[in-house]
Amino acid sequence: MGTLILAVTTLFLYSIGTALQALGFRGRISVNKNILTVIGALGLVAHGLLVWRTLFQDGALNLGFFQSSLLISWLMAALLLIMNLRKPLDGLFLGVYPLACITVVFALLTHAPPRFIQRDDWGILSHIALSVTAYSLFALAAGQALLLYFQNRQLKQNYNSPLVRNLPPLQTMESLLFELVWAGVIVLVLAIVTGAIFVSDLFAQDLAHKTVFSLISLAVFAALLIGRQTQGWRGITASRWTLAGCALLALAYYGSKFVLELVFHRAG
Repeated sequence: MGTLILAVTTLFLYSIGTALQALGFRGRISVNKNILTVIGALGLVAHGLLVWRTLFQDGALNLGFFQSSLLISWLMAALLLIMNLRKPLDGLFLGVYPLACITVVFALLTHAPPRFIQRDDWGILSHIALSVTAYSLFALAAGQALLLYFQNRQLKQNYNSPLVRNLPPLQTMESLLFELVWAGVIVLVLAIVTGAIFVSDLFAQDLAHKTVFSLISLAVFAALLIGRQTQGWRGITASRWTLAGCALLALAYYGSKFVLELVFHRAG
């Protein structure tokens, strides 16, 4: 199946999923969760095949800026579909599906210097797998934090919007947020440890700044979890700390990749 067909199929299915979710949120239609799951799963399959065709080139793994974005958006959609089977995370689809569509379009229409990783370098591959999983979990946490933030604001203003009516109660939203943060912290710690073990020269591989920002973001998330236990942080405070940590992590990964690959056009 050609790359273009896979991309169009992915965009079509994710667009249908987004439209149905949005209409359900606004009360226009009654949406069957099983139908949404099937549509999302089909989109995920097409997306996954597109990732495979895009990333694997000449016996190596190309993790350039747009290729890695495509991979992370696929992992975000996969994690969300799986978690949504048991947790009320439907609202995140309104952000994840459009984001996935954007990464598909950019991966298809833009070009950046490749960043090749040898497929037999299992130490580095394990570090990369843990890293992209951590980024995906924290991206979902950022989306959950935004929903929680706006839900808090609108409840305090007594504004009965479709957002407030369709989201779970605040306590449930907060619990889901901290579950995502805890999962992200655990995976991020493992990613940093494997990086320390398997990456031989941080400066030669342009990874020093990425490591520094990742450690700072980890400190922010640790402070959030400690504040939750000791000070009872919740609501808007928890949302702000989560978004700050996610912004630092995004700067660590995408900021460095953007400068190296799209500004200085440095391949690797």
